[in-house]
Amino acid sequence: MSEAVDYSLFVMRDGDGLSHMSLAIDGIDCAACIGEIEDGVKSLPGVVRARLNYTTHRLTVAWGDEGTPTQVVQRLEQLGYRAHPFAGRVEDEEARRAHWLLRCLGVSGFAAMNIMLLSVSVWSGKVSDITPETRDFFHWISALIALPAAAYAGLPFYQSAYRALRNGSVNMDVPITIGIMLALGMSVVETALSQSDAYFDSAVMLLFFLLAGRYFDHEARRRTRALAGNIAALRGEMAQRLDAQGTPILVPVQALQPGDTILVAPGGRIGADGVVLSGRSSVDESLVTGETLARPLHAGESVYAGSLNGEGALHVRVTAGGENTLVDDVQRLLDGALAEKGAYVRLADRVSRYYSPMVHFTALCSAIGWLLYGAGWHQSILIAVAVLIITCPCALALAVPTVQVTAMGRMFRSGLLVNAGDVLERLAPVDTVVFDKTGTLTLPEPSLRVPAGALAADVELAGRLALSSHHPLARAVTHKAKGGPLEQVTETPGAGVSAIYEGEEVRLGSLSFCDARLPEDMPPTASLIAFRRGDRAIVLGVEQALRPDARAVVDTLKARGLDIWILSGDRPEAVAPVAQVLGIANAVGGLKPADKIAMLESMKGEGHGVFMVGDGLNDAPALAAATASLSPATGAAVTQAHADAVFLGRNLAPVLEMVDVSRRAAHLMRQNLTLAILYNVIAVPLAVAGLVTPLVAALAMSGSSIIVTVNALRAARRGRKDGAPVVTGLKEAVA
Repeated sequence: MSEAVDYSLFVMRDGDGLSHMSLAIDGIDCAACIGEIEDGVKSLPGVVRARLNYTTHRLTVAWGDEGTPTQVVQRLEQLGYRAHPFAGRVEDEEARRAHWLLRCLGVSGFAAMNIMLLSVSVWSGKVSDITPETRDFFHWISALIALPAAAYAGLPFYQSAYRALRNGSVNMDVPITIGIMLALGMSVVETALSQSDAYFDSAVMLLFFLLAGRYFDHEARRRTRALAGNIAALRGEMAQRLDAQGTPILVPVQALQPGDTILVAPGGRIGADGVVLSGRSSVDESLVTGETLARPLHAGESVYAGSLNGEGALHVRVTAGGENTLVDDVQRLLDGALAEKGAYVRLADRVSRYYSPMVHFTALCSAIGWLLYGAGWHQSILIAVAVLIITCPCALALAVPTVQVTAMGRMFRSGLLVNAGDVLERLAPVDTVVFDKTGTLTLPEPSLRVPAGALAADVELAGRLALSSHHPLARAVTHKAKGGPLEQVTETPGAGVSAIYEGEEVRLGSLSFCDARLPEDMPPTASLIAFRRGDRAIVLGVEQALRPDARAVVDTLKARGLDIWILSGDRPEAVAPVAQVLGIANAVGGLKPADKIAMLESMKGEGHGVFMVGDGLNDAPALAAATASLSPATGAAVTQAHADAVFLGRNLAPVLEMVDVSRRAAHLMRQNLTLAILYNVIAVPLAVAGLVTPLVAALAMSGSSIIVTVNALRAARRGRKDGAPVVTGLKEAVA
């Protein structure tokens, strides 16, 4: 084994007596690797489960008493893959692979451009006065460019094909590799024999197109892994655990056990789930529960790992530490939901397993048939090469990606950044849209309600005093400040802040701290923060404002025949008014991450396609479990990473745009697949009959690719429907 690693240190045991280990796998190139790795590991004695996550390249293995981690790693090496303990260390390796793919793409593109210049000259000369010597000279120059370029640029396909063949399987890279090598080999032979045709241009252009698709797919997955690599960092890395004498000792959060007591300083992250023993403060749980407003804390109340402590110090008794906190539950739910999406990849894998052997069998039968018919070796091999080239899965490979790229370009111009290419296919049959409330239907930043009659000078002074407060509600007042913070500000934990300004005491905080009364015209959903200056007091309301076009978008989605829901981690009493304003009948609040997933799975079990839109950490597993998902750019990083797309700006219109574009794109994908299949139905018999030369086969293959590409460009058309709000560009989106 290449690394001296004691893998037993990374093994965990569950209550059923099974051992578990997670590994990061190097060398995964295509969907066919999933079945190869899982089947290979499952064949080991004692292994009861092996699941590979294609997005994160994470393999989870479970075995009984017979298995050992060393056997698993050795089996993977036999299959041609390297295994490492899964600990987020794949980032550097993935970055190096991305650079390698980009270099291969650059080499193939540079070579294709130069070879095409030579080929155009040869093609033009055939209808004019080119001499055989000049034609052969151009062919040899093409060979000098194509052979080393293809030898380097084709390595991603050659290596993948070699691993597949060595293990007795066939993937989509095998016919690509054989077709490229035969085309190049026959081109050299034809050039040496001074024949009129050579196919260097076709082979190198095919490499360029396929490398472009592979690079963009790899980059999308690499960005997803980079954003989602360490969700547990939300709870911090270290915590202050109190020993028997009450002295705080700095320890890793993974070392915390139930029963430990930790000290959480003001402004610090809580490192474990627990119960407050002493202290008064407020806690920002927006990343965990979706609740934007801070929750006041007293002794006896529960807190979650990852929550941000407010202005007071807390003593917390740990109830769940190590890898058993709510944050870890979110990660496990997320991993499980992502694994379910592998069904689409497995379907593509099964198709490739049938397609590749069929191509090889057809080419072999063509060569044998013509030999038996009396044709020579040269003609029979040329016909077989023509069959391989004409059946090369270029049109099939481009049928879906070209539509994806075109549709994603339109989405990008509309303020949508797409993370998953297959979201267009998954979103098309959706009939239900589920919104989170906080930060999704509402704007991420709270709005400030100033009562009528309040003096502008008092509001500005309240803003300056708020600059010295750590309370989340105070942050909503700070934008009213016109000047710097006041001097010698005193903060009273759990109450507010005060200072002396121009000989008068000024206060900002709770109503009791400022001796203020609740105004009659304040909405019941607003959180209150009071300001007092001398004998004058005002009460400000902090509430969440709906996105400007939320009602229009919801109404239009309903007109499209979609069922609308709100599933929120926020308080039910805060969800109900929003649902009423937007006209949404189905609204549920107070949900934990597992609750949201359960409701989504229930909807999917009834046959509904669910489109989830959310922004908080607690929405991440639900976004991954939904049929398709979307997150605002202001959402948590891990939520954006596991959403299929991210939208920019204050408007909700990109949600509608995504639905419309995906439906049109899915229609065009089906058209392109039909065109690609019709091309093979017509072209393959002609090639088998010997009516197509390798050059004509290359032109036909390129022609089919051009047809599906031109058809895919129709996805860029904007077909606005009546009453549909749209975003015309990124400038408008971020305005």
